[in-house]
Amino acid sequence: MRWSVAVEAEGDRLLTREEIVDLADAVAPAAGIASGIGTTRYGAQLVIDADDLDSAVGRARAEFTTAASRAGLPAWPIVRSEAVSEAEELADLDGLE
Repeated sequence: MRWSVAVEAEGDRLLTREEIVDLADAVAPAAGIASGIGTTRYGAQLVIDADDLDSAVGRARAEFTTAASRAGLPAWPIVRSEAVSEAEELADLDGLE
């Protein structure tokens, strides 16, 4: 099953555009997008294949940490992680009709 997982880390200084662009490049292989320009948080939305919620979040957190390191970002603590399955997203869209 595919999951969309959001992960954010928070620290003590503002992040530059270049840092977040580097993070975006690092999360791109996981169909990821990055956020955080001008804030004290950097984050990413990743697409993860996993059997269940806990596995999806665990894999996303690991991928996020690796990507942040590749991007040269500080190893700040993760303060948020949320996931929604592709099936849940489709059900929500069906409910809008």
